[in-house]
Amino acid sequence: MGKPRSPKGRATLVRERLASEFPGTAAELCELDHEGPFQLLVATILSAQSTDKMINSITPKLFERYPTPAQLAAADSEALEQLILSSGFFRAKARSLIGMAGALVERFDGQVPGPIEDLVTLPGVGRKTANVVRSVALGLPGFPVDTHVGRLVNRLGITTESDPVKVERVVDGMVPAPERGLLSLRLILHGRRVCFARRPKCGECGLADFCPSAGTGIPPAEAAPR
Repeated sequence: MGKPRSPKGRATLVRERLASEFPGTAAELCELDHEGPFQLLVATILSAQSTDKMINSITPKLFERYPTPAQLAAADSEALEQLILSSGFFRAKARSLIGMAGALVERFDGQVPGPIEDLVTLPGVGRKTANVVRSVALGLPGFPVDTHVGRLVNRLGITTESDPVKVERVVDGMVPAPERGLLSLRLILHGRRVCFARRPKCGECGLADFCPSAGTGIPPAEAAPR
């Protein structure tokens, strides 16, 4: 197969190659341990500026103590802060978690809503978090854009956009709805294991034969003379 000539062609081939490299369902590919939408929502809020490994070490005790939105909404803030201390920014995250849980109880009968317009009204929930919950736990379309995803779609020549919302919209126009969350998860795994921000392992990359940035780690637009 020749090199794809269009961004959509590259997106299609990336999707096919990464599906072979990282097979599995969205729930299997997600590295945040969780059972159901509520737990994933909590874990994703906590994961900001932290690692999945760290969050997975915190959440078992957290979910044991606050297994439902109602119980989390009624949590003592200082006690919650101590449970999530090692996640970083623990005070702000505790406020977000208590506010999010309260909003679920007050406005959504304790259930995590599906529409992204509803999800982003919850404290601590932006589009990335909303799309994670939609695509992994609710079986709905969503393309979460984190730093790995943003870096890789630029390097792979899928888009030159840097704003996460614009990246999401571009990719949504290229990828079938059921595949968007899977692609995001696979890009994240590829970014964590192969396409590092510094010194990407292009020699070990299954996308290098058509990646415009292979051998440089720098998007062509950034490498061009100014």
